[in-house]
Amino acid sequence: MARHSFIRMSKLPNVKGRIDYISSPDRQENLYATYQTADMEFWKNLAFESQQEFRRFGTEGKCIEARELIIALPEVYTTYDPQQVLKEFTEVFHKRYGVECVSALHHNKRKTNYHIHLIFSERTLLPEPDIKIASRSVFYDETGKRVRTKKELSGEDGKIRPGCTVIKKGEIYEQHMFTPKDERFKDKGFLHNLKEIYTDLINRHISDPAQQLRVFDPNGVYLATKKIGKNNPKAAEIEADNAARQEWNRTADMALLSGIAEETIIELKNEEIHNKAADSVTKHGWLPELFRKIVRTAKELLQGMIREKAMPPKPVLNMDIAEFRKMQKLMIKVQDKAKHIRQMQDTELPRLKAQLADVKGIFKGKERKALEQEIQKLEQTIREELDALPTILEEDGYPDVQAFTATYRKAEKIVSQYNRDLAEWERSMQEKKRPTEKPPEKQSVREQLRRLQEEGRKKPRNRNRDYER
Repeated sequence: MARHSFIRMSKLPNVKGRIDYISSPDRQENLYATYQTADMEFWKNLAFESQQEFRRFGTEGKCIEARELIIALPEVYTTYDPQQVLKEFTEVFHKRYGVECVSALHHNKRKTNYHIHLIFSERTLLPEPDIKIASRSVFYDETGKRVRTKKELSGEDGKIRPGCTVIKKGEIYEQHMFTPKDERFKDKGFLHNLKEIYTDLINRHISDPAQQLRVFDPNGVYLATKKIGKNNPKAAEIEADNAARQEWNRTADMALLSGIAEETIIELKNEEIHNKAADSVTKHGWLPELFRKIVRTAKELLQGMIREKAMPPKPVLNMDIAEFRKMQKLMIKVQDKAKHIRQMQDTELPRLKAQLADVKGIFKGKERKALEQEIQKLEQTIREELDALPTILEEDGYPDVQAFTATYRKAEKIVSQYNRDLAEWERSMQEKKRPTEKPPEKQSVREQLRRLQEEGRKKPRNRNRDYER
């Protein structure tokens, strides 16, 4: 089962301490390799200048000295040389962005998560230090902020307050070893582009296409689930959030099999989930239960569209195109499965709930309990059968419902065009007119179908969540 790549970026207010933490054998139980493009003197000077600039501008919050990436690797990478892996991943970043890096390759304590920590600077060294000489005395208060006069630094006794600084005329009052921060790293598209780069690099060393990773497409029909970190105090909340997202994803699979266009599902997702969730956050702040309610409401709207959308059987082509016939059989199989699920959702489950509503009275507790258990069992069956839908397609090489239905629709168009071209040619022959073109070749249609199938099967699964920690 294909998974999504996991790459997370964070800001570092204490780069020297973080470097020591990720690269120290005494602090890391499963440390396999370390790598650096600059020595500790570089990071020491970087931290000093960053803090100096932070104080000078009087910025609120914490001073960000550098940034860190965590890159999760598939377990197959444990069979490769750790030092070579770490060097390759670090040098890709170093050469592309031209900034210094320090990295380490770890396992977590349970050895379930093989990952790289990559710390990088947002600044580069200047060719020559930029030194500013005071043309007159320069004054700084306790916070490092420059003030105009010496009087502003003096206490009631007329003496300079502790912590204040006076730079005399002719002395160095400011010097820079580094450039300003590179704005590329603050761009919204930076992390997404980096995920594309590293996902391609990861997949380059995975020979089995089914095991390759992909970057989650937020513009597709599915909702991404969230990673639950170790000892996360909000684990229960995230788990409930993920359950709502998974229900939407299962319903999206049913919609695709019902013949509802991807564009229609995406439009509903954007309008009913993304837009309404954004409005809710603006008005009320982040309320997890309200978000789940928004997702459930959108799911019910999509289920309504499924009920309204008939799933007529596709006409069988009387042609010797084995590849397409196989795809037709597979489509019929999953559509039949989807019909069975809809029967349980739309008929059996409402019937049981109606029976439960009618069972009243203090002496009918056992009957109510039996119905409740039957409803829970049926709901569990529905969930399991929804989750099994993609598995049917995976057996034939397709990673998920979206990839298969997209491939099938393209194949339909090719075969339909083939039928139209062949009918036109036969009509020309019957009218004893010389056809302007040769009849379409079945072999060319087969080649197109095979190419489409290969493309569809190579698409990694598009709705699994990020690596678990």
